Amino acid sequence: MSGFVQRVAAGVANSPGTGRVGPGTIGISAIAVYEPPWQLENAWFGEGLPRKFVQHTGIQSRHVSEEGETTMALRAWEVLKRESNCELCDCAGVVFASPSLVPVAVARKYVDDRLARSENPRYVARQFVDRLGMAVGPVVGINWFCSGYTRALSLVQHRLLPRISLGRDQFLLVATASRISRITDYAFAPTAALFGDMATLTVLARADSRKYPIRFALLGAAAETAPVGSVPFDFHWRRDVLVPTRDGRCGRDSQRLSFSLNGMEIGDAAPRAMAGATADLLQETGVGPEEIRFVVPHQAGSGIVRFASMKLEGIGIRAEVVNGLTKDVGNVSSCSIPYALKQAWHFLEGTIACPSAGVGPPGKAAVTQGCILLRAARGQNGSRATA
Repeated sequence: MSGFVQRVAAGVANSPGTGRVGPGTIGISAIAVYEPPWQLENAWFGEGLPRKFVQHTGIQSRHVSEEGETTMALRAWEVLKRESNCELCDCAGVVFASPSLVPVAVARKYVDDRLARSENPRYVARQFVDRLGMAVGPVVGINWFCSGYTRALSLVQHRLLPRISLGRDQFLLVATASRISRITDYAFAPTAALFGDMATLTVLARADSRKYPIRFALLGAAAETAPVGSVPFDFHWRRDVLVPTRDGRCGRDSQRLSFSLNGMEIGDAAPRAMAGATADLLQETGVGPEEIRFVVPHQAGSGIVRFASMKLEGIGIRAEVVNGLTKDVGNVSSCSIPYALKQAWHFLEGTIACPSAGVGPPGKAAVTQGCILLRAARGQNGSRATA
């Protein structure tokens, strides 16, 4: 078994409340990952990085993108084309999730309307579709921060699918693009070092599709916000901002809209939020905790995942947990779960829980939380599993 899997403890239909795979089920057919070529090592941060940073997070380096979210997603499409037989003409809809976009209401406080509009997730989603030359039905853009992927699959299941008639040879595309480096003040090393840039694409198709056979059936997905004790996240207009340069030196941005993060608040709230969201979805779908074979959580950091594993044990889940994937990429926010699924693609089997948790709206005492339930649709050898 891979070294990034740990054991917790010893020893569908897309209709909510069933947790069964049947007619009308959709699932994940393919995932493509784009990792920007620029790798920023921990050494760049010098003495500003806490001594136990690697021990608590598992992070040793992260990617930094010099391109915007739309272009990053297009790079992921190029990867998808190399790795699969996806054709643009078969795409029936797109959900685009980006955690690095500044909420428009916040952006308008600091920049003109034109720049503020460019931060709108719907605008970025439409840019992506237009640049690909796709003529598709629903195009949705969201920013749910680290729970963006969970929210995207929930929207697909509960809003998009009832509105469209997905053909057997069609697919829905979920894009995630995280460029948190562009809203980071690197003078705050413990926060800046947490995050990496990445883009992913997930192909969702019908369970009976022969052109796009599914690897994981979607049993359920849900995401919500929940209150916490204090504000964990906000934006600030800063001047003379420290940034890294490609040659490994330090540069300066004259001004930048940057985020701040209360890591202690998130570190305390996230494990409970992941377990709570998982328990809620198990109840909604009728899946028992004893049925969960693997947990593929949001890779917020190896320490948070370990604590989340303990909370999951408390609700009866004794399963293999994917952890340790932050080493070379950092916390990649809404790209985290699809990235982890891609890394664990060949050995995941049975029923899989994918919980997430992250910051809520800026300036609010809230977090986002959610969970996705999947069931492996074929075995390790690639054969189709029986439902």
